[in-house]
Amino acid sequence: MILVINCGSSSLKFSLFEEEELRLGGLIECIGEQAPKLVLSHGDEEERRSVVAGDHGEAMQRVYEVLVEVYGGVGVVEAIGHRIVHGGERFFEASLVTAEVEQGIEECAALAPLHNMAHLSGIRAARTYFADLPQVVVFDTAFHQTIPERAYLYALPYKLYEEEGIRRYGFHGTSHKYVSQRAAELLQLEHFTGITCHLGNGSSLAAISQGRSVDTTMGLTPLEGVAMGTRSGDVDPAVVFHLVRRHGMTVDEVEQLLNQQSGLLGLSGRSKDMRSIEQAAIEGDKRAQLALEVFTYRVRKYIGAFLAVLGRIDAVVFTGGIGENSPAARRRILQDMEGLGLQLDSARNHTHAGVEGEISTLGSPVKILVVPTNEELVIARETREVIQASGERS
Repeated sequence: MILVINCGSSSLKFSLFEEEELRLGGLIECIGEQAPKLVLSHGDEEERRSVVAGDHGEAMQRVYEVLVEVYGGVGVVEAIGHRIVHGGERFFEASLVTAEVEQGIEECAALAPLHNMAHLSGIRAARTYFADLPQVVVFDTAFHQTIPERAYLYALPYKLYEEEGIRRYGFHGTSHKYVSQRAAELLQLEHFTGITCHLGNGSSLAAISQGRSVDTTMGLTPLEGVAMGTRSGDVDPAVVFHLVRRHGMTVDEVEQLLNQQSGLLGLSGRSKDMRSIEQAAIEGDKRAQLALEVFTYRVRKYIGAFLAVLGRIDAVVFTGGIGENSPAARRRILQDMEGLGLQLDSARNHTHAGVEGEISTLGSPVKILVVPTNEELVIARETREVIQASGERS
């Protein structure tokens, strides 16, 4: 079985796969805080426990203990796959963990300091408790490494790209890869061409041509693109100058505002959760209605932009917490797009809340699909492929 690890700055998510089947899953929250919790899913059962997890090392120890408890030891695990947010231009594919690879992840930490250093903590902690197991790293940015220069370069002095690596990288790569491949299977295509919309607390769209990413909405960091739960998405860079000069804000304060206090939360003034905002909008809350309009308008605008990039497409695919589960958001996004070949079937749209399937009309020139994402499965698959390939080389 493959153990998949996803370390956040204060969390550790783990999943155990036997081939394509999820056998065990869990999340350790509030690492390093006062009351860490373990949420454990095993079959149809879910259990919550208070645990000791002062750092990622102790959190990994809890994972080890769970495996001992459920399986009598860690012998069932063949390898460990880690999600890594940022691989810069250095990593184009999943890689076996070596000292050189660890160094490369650390060097990319300047582009994602909170994420990459947490991932490294997970790798090093896993080495302590799973000493003999091979480890593999799978990068969020890798799927987008096929984006051409015209799409990933910013119109800044070129030396900033050469010396600092300032360019568009894109994120949610494992999700966009999974749903585009699954869409190809559903539509019985060898390769998928279309637009994948990963919409959740973090949201991004990708333009996919023949199975390869050619553009995406997130940039140097996950802040760029559409409005999100707490992230602003696209803003005029001069907003930063204005806040610093007129309001005396520090760079750190502006960064906090754009990443943690904006998006749906900032516009609505009440929540980052789409479900709460949709309910408030139904009840007549004007700012909740405005937040919905801004969010769905920005997604619709990027769909239009990516239609221009791609020309002919097979489908638009919705995934992520909002994309999968909010028929109302999908309806708002796709309104008045019939002229572009996107014809939404209202009944199908409501039937497919969190359920895979087609939600376009029977005669729609472009298909519209809902595909629940499975990023952990992609990591498990790529981990197995790397291990098998390395075994063949040895």
